[in-house]
Amino acid sequence: MEAIGTGAAANVSSEAAKGIFHQVKRHIRYVVFYQKIVDKFEQKHRTLIAKRTSVQQDVDVAERNGEKIKADVLDWRQRVEKVVTEKEKKVKDLEVKAKTKRFFGLCPNIKSRYQLSRKAEEAAATFDELIKDCQFERVGYHDVPGPIVHPDFEAFKSREEVFDDIMESLKDATTGMIGVYGMAGVGKTSLVKEVERQLHEVKLFDSVVRAIVSRIPDIKEIQEQIAYSLGLKLEENSPVVRARRLCERLRKEKNVLIILDDLWKKLDLEEVGIPFGSRHKGCKILLTTRDQNVLSNGMDATKTFAIGDLENEEAWEFFRKIAGDSFESNEELRSTAIKVAEKCARLSLALATVARALRNKPLFVWRDALRQLQRPYLEKSSNEISAEVHSAIELSINHLPSEDLKQIFLLCSLLRRDTRFEDLLRYAHGLGLIKGVNTVKAARDRLLKMLSTLKESCLLLDSKSTNEEYFDVHDLTYIVAKSMASKDNQVLALTEEDNDEDEDAVTDWPNGESMKECNKIILQHPSINKLPDQLNCPQLFLFFLLSNDLSLTLPDNFFKEAKSLQVLDLTRMHFSSLPSSIGLLTSLSTLCLDCCNLGDNLTIIGALKNLNVLSLAGSDIKIVPKDTWQLLKLKLLDVSGCTKNNFSRRVAKFVKIRRIIYGWHFYSMGTTQC
Repeated sequence: MEAIGTGAAANVSSEAAKGIFHQVKRHIRYVVFYQKIVDKFEQKHRTLIAKRTSVQQDVDVAERNGEKIKADVLDWRQRVEKVVTEKEKKVKDLEVKAKTKRFFGLCPNIKSRYQLSRKAEEAAATFDELIKDCQFERVGYHDVPGPIVHPDFEAFKSREEVFDDIMESLKDATTGMIGVYGMAGVGKTSLVKEVERQLHEVKLFDSVVRAIVSRIPDIKEIQEQIAYSLGLKLEENSPVVRARRLCERLRKEKNVLIILDDLWKKLDLEEVGIPFGSRHKGCKILLTTRDQNVLSNGMDATKTFAIGDLENEEAWEFFRKIAGDSFESNEELRSTAIKVAEKCARLSLALATVARALRNKPLFVWRDALRQLQRPYLEKSSNEISAEVHSAIELSINHLPSEDLKQIFLLCSLLRRDTRFEDLLRYAHGLGLIKGVNTVKAARDRLLKMLSTLKESCLLLDSKSTNEEYFDVHDLTYIVAKSMASKDNQVLALTEEDNDEDEDAVTDWPNGESMKECNKIILQHPSINKLPDQLNCPQLFLFFLLSNDLSLTLPDNFFKEAKSLQVLDLTRMHFSSLPSSIGLLTSLSTLCLDCCNLGDNLTIIGALKNLNVLSLAGSDIKIVPKDTWQLLKLKLLDVSGCTKNNFSRRVAKFVKIRRIIYGWHFYSMGTTQC
């Protein structure tokens, strides 16, 4: 037994000795391998900093794209910041001590080196763990967007009862479809936007989505607006497949409200992909329209509510609030302002635009405005707008602070919602409406400022589209602007909407004499059967043709008598070769040939020596002539979607040379919808 006890004690002593040896060995290595451990710390530190920078770059890109940052990415960044700050400080403090020698500089500071090695090894291990955790496929995600807050919503007393009734009807389980109707400009859209905002706050529905329908419903666009609000991506082109996917997504919502704004006629909900009634009892629909018959007979709405004109007192208060208090101390100015407000027919759109135009202006400006509003308007262009409202909106347009801003607004109105901001920029630049700028970036900033001014004047609206590149104009404002622009035959504007609303739509080209004074021609899916052999428009500055009609062709001499042309846009056209008369357009500044089949011969573009903007986006380009690269005044080139042969490589070489020598700007949109 004694031998066994002695043996056990010996084993315990041996194991203890081994443990002590390993401990001593581990501690000694901190001193012996001091430099190696510190070097490993530095290497892990550099790697982690590089990872942090890379993630930050991805975060910046995601935020610029409107994405939210994922929670695990935010947590990782916080941990990295905390760890790097703490470990760096501790290691740096010890590093200073470790470099201090003892015994008159003859011996290293063993204790400090030991402490530094331990801290450096611990930090390197922590860094390595964070590096391994940095495995993010994506740092951001697209969140379902909330409603746009409209702080300037005016809660008129005369509409409180209607507003409350709408809210109560939405709570009623027996009411599936609700309609709001009233004349244009009365404030239907503003009211339902406020309904949307309040519903998001009280969370009555799991989801509230809104889509603008407009005069000619675009089913794919309506589907896109609803899908965007639900966080759903519809990548299919077939409206039927898109409708099926949208329907499936909406059925996943227990309670959902769909707001369909600006309805003009019956809309087939099944075609859009909206499950309603027995297909989804949790789906309610709120509609707005100008015509009660659309609600009662077309859509079979359960309840309808009328939005009327404002009462006299609240119309004046609304007007005074926007126009400012400058006339409060001047009785004559106040009296004139009241008469001006009365001429706005108690319509919120007219009141807002006139008040903005005359805000803080002197008495003589108010008196002149009143005279204009009192003048009988005999040239009313549409039965949809009263003479009073027409005069009020025209007054607001005429009071824009500069002629260039006025021309930009009229151009926006004529192009309307089918046009991107980038297209407007190209037209405005080509027409010389953006003055005092030398680069495309400066021109873009200036135009954005001008559009902001127009929105502040209540003349321009944010787009109905989910895409921020687009803008919009109220229907009433469009009617007035088109009337103003078309005076004296200066503008010919034919759109798909005009064809739809006018039984006497233009199908034949106007006679030559009436076109001699024309300076702008805008044809968007026109009903014209045939174009003339030659344009008799010596003062024409802008020609825009967008058509899906393959039978509509441009004769070879079409532009022979339009040598003043500055902007030419031919979209979705099919050419065997470009009309030779394009080569005569020596004043041309902007040429857009987007989504076109351009054939084999583009050498004629090389003759346009004054060209500043050239867009070939989405076009089927087979051969790129060398003459094109001699356009020495070119500032913007858009070749997005052009993938034929070696075109991209040729352009890259071209742009590199021009950027160095002439400071040219190469611009590619990335995606072009053709």
